[in-house]
Amino acid sequence: MATARLRIFPRPDQDDRDESPSPSIAIRLNDLYPLLAQAHRDNFTWLDDFADDTVLVSPDLYEVVRAFANYRPSA
Repeated sequence: MATARLRIFPRPDQDDRDESPSPSIAIRLNDLYPLLAQAHRDNFTWLDDFADDTVLVSPDLYEVVRAFANYRPSA
């Protein structure tokens, strides 16, 4: 059995870090959603580690999400 190899990287100095890191990986929502939904459904605790993270979305998706959040089905 192969052993896992870990790489250790030095912590960057405070001066070298941005105060607000920007997203560096682009991923399609179509690829991300099923993974997040499964992690949420199965109560994976790692998902809680990112609960306070900010996600950037396109303005049109933001408008749709806002409208959906305010949607109340009629009786």
